[in-house]
Amino acid sequence: MPRVVNIEKYFARFDDTYSPKIVGELNGQHVKLVRLEGDKVPWHAHRAEDEMFWVLDGTLEVHERAAVTTLRPGEFCIVRRGVEHRVVPLGKVKLVLFEPAGIAHTGDVKAEITKERFDRLIP
Repeated sequence: MPRVVNIEKYFARFDDTYSPKIVGELNGQHVKLVRLEGDKVPWHAHRAEDEMFWVLDGTLEVHERAAVTTLRPGEFCIVRRGVEHRVVPLGKVKLVLFEPAGIAHTGDVKAEITKERFDRLIP
């Protein structure tokens, strides 16, 4: 029987920012929830992985060197592997991330928000 994930119930379990929480797994991918607030993400790239940002609440700017994309609730974008980028929340933002398990979320760049391991909110 499939497991139902109520995203808002999982968001109610944490309030820290820049600390993605694993809420699902499929085909070598993690489904993560994260809260963002403040300009803390360094410029970085992922050599081997694409990265998807799906905004549930708030407004997020996805900066690439040549452009800025603004995402609002219900919108997502995919940053292709190898593209240098950073994200800037405009106020408080809730995101869903689909990422390969083992991805370094700030690429090769180490910053105050860099996590070596992610909390799991699923058994």
